[in-house]
Amino acid sequence: MTETIETRRKRLYMRSIRRGIKEMDVILTAFAGERLSEMDEAGLDAYEALIAEQDLDLYPWINGQEAPPAEHQAMVNEIRSQFNEVVERNGSA
Repeated sequence: MTETIETRRKRLYMRSIRRGIKEMDVILTAFAGERLSEMDEAGLDAYEALIAEQDLDLYPWINGQEAPPAEHQAMVNEIRSQFNEVVERNGSA
């Protein structure tokens, strides 16, 4: 049985909200809630590959402490951009 795109989005959302590190839960939940519904298969592939990484690797990439691997750079930039939008909208981090 093939997974529908909606089922895949729901699965990726659930993986985003239960990460293990609270900071990544907050960042990825906000991102997934706003962006997964817009993503096509290629975007979902990129996001799924990124969240397959360990939080201890992801967090420094997302917060800019370390450069992400080239294959994740575009998705990390998208997550950073969305997070900055949320911070600006809410007036805090």
